[in-house]
Amino acid sequence: MVAVSPPPSSPLVSIDRVHAARAVADELGIDVVVVTPGSDLRYLCGYDAHAMERLTALAVPRRGEPLLVVPRLEAPMVAASPTGSLGLEVLAWDETDDSFARLAEAVTARLGSAPARVAVGSRTWAEHALGIQRALPGSALELASPVIDRLRMVKTPAEIEELAIAGAAIDRVHARMGEWLRVGRTEAEVGADVAAGILAEGHVGVDFTIIGSGPNGASPHHEVSDRVVEAGDMVVVDIGGETATGYRSDCTRTYLVGGHAARGLIEWFSVLQRAQAAAVAAVRPGVTCAQVDAVARDVITKAGFGEHFIHRTGHGIGLDTHEAPYVVAGNDLPLEPGMAFSVEPGIYLPGRYGARIEDIVVCTDDGVRNLNNGPRELVELPG
Repeated sequence: MVAVSPPPSSPLVSIDRVHAARAVADELGIDVVVVTPGSDLRYLCGYDAHAMERLTALAVPRRGEPLLVVPRLEAPMVAASPTGSLGLEVLAWDETDDSFARLAEAVTARLGSAPARVAVGSRTWAEHALGIQRALPGSALELASPVIDRLRMVKTPAEIEELAIAGAAIDRVHARMGEWLRVGRTEAEVGADVAAGILAEGHVGVDFTIIGSGPNGASPHHEVSDRVVEAGDMVVVDIGGETATGYRSDCTRTYLVGGHAARGLIEWFSVLQRAQAAAVAAVRPGVTCAQVDAVARDVITKAGFGEHFIHRTGHGIGLDTHEAPYVVAGNDLPLEPGMAFSVEPGIYLPGRYGARIEDIVVCTDDGVRNLNNGPRELVELPG
């Protein structure tokens, strides 16, 4: 083992998260939780490691101290990261070592016997999951989602403020859409400028730029193409990025470019506005994810467009753009204060156009806090 010297601590990194994971694992009868590079690792111990063939893994046994297994050449990076403030044991392995065997030996020593149930992160590379299974041949491998999702779903005040910062930054990008979204430009050209704007307004990474003009707006995950924006096009703009702390933004607005909305179009869009506003207003502790989905879906269905609302109403957000909880029919999980998620109903008319309104909201003690505050009407932009 090698010691790590602690850098300054962060309110977003706490050994309490590791201990909480151990407590939930123990409650569920899981002997050890193992997470590899990705958002789960960053959440639990603050280490934003690069995923590669060499094994990096945080092992949290139900008894004994947790440990972080890393290639020796990366041990200095652990010490320099927020993880260094946690006092975790670091098992640094050499290039000629069997890293999976080293992990298995350390976990078995802590437990006093080989673990019967090993839970791995849901996005663990197959070669790492299979390597862990090979090193612990008598163990049953399962997903760690029941442990980690339970923790990640409820955000701390510090996490909520990071999401609020991200939300305000993406609102500023939408406020600049008139600079880029114009008649005669391709979706790809608009998307490139929007991506630069996402970085300019406070993000360190661009997660996605969906610019769905005209009939492409009826494809919810269209992204961009060489289609030229035409006068009178409705354009769905769904954009998001990553902040320096790893927290994400995600916001959708629908624009009308180079024209004025006819009365029928405004009335059609108002159905979506009512659905989105009603679903946001329904958010409060104890209401289930399925109930929020139903509120949005009922408004759209009663207006005759139910078959054209083809996706769930929302998804959780944090260190991942999509994470638990999922606001979808059949999910009877009750909302709790601190849960952050999108509310984003859409109506998509194939071959014609589509529309979506998306905000990130947080369930509070007495209702809901909206983290996006730009206009939700059909925004008309000059050509």
